Amino acid sequence: MNLTISGHHLEVTPALREYVLTKLDRVTRHFDQVVDINVLLSVEKLKEKERRQKAEVTLHVKGKDIFVENAHEDLYAAIDQLMDKLDRQVCRHKDRLNDHHHVAAKRLDATPS
Repeated sequence: MNLTISGHHLEVTPALREYVLTKLDRVTRHFDQVVDINVLLSVEKLKEKERRQKAEVTLHVKGKDIFVENAHEDLYAAIDQLMDKLDRQVCRHKDRLNDHHHVAAKRLDATPS
């Protein structure tokens, strides 16, 4: 698994990097077939004080790219909410991969002769 954590108008400190890694453990625990993860942390220069800190994740799994973004006034809160969204999407993708359809018992018994 390749992991890239980068900052835009922001220096990614070791504490911030460690926080993102601990939050990503939950996602990789639910789904271990992750190929690539790109995390972008940024500070937007908006007029309003709220929702300036932005976090984005692009998760590449086999056959699909999952993109999630979240903005909040606190970067750590933005990362928390982002990982919640990402966890829900990864669990939904994992459920879609499993084949929940099963053949009815009548069709199994009626084999052509």
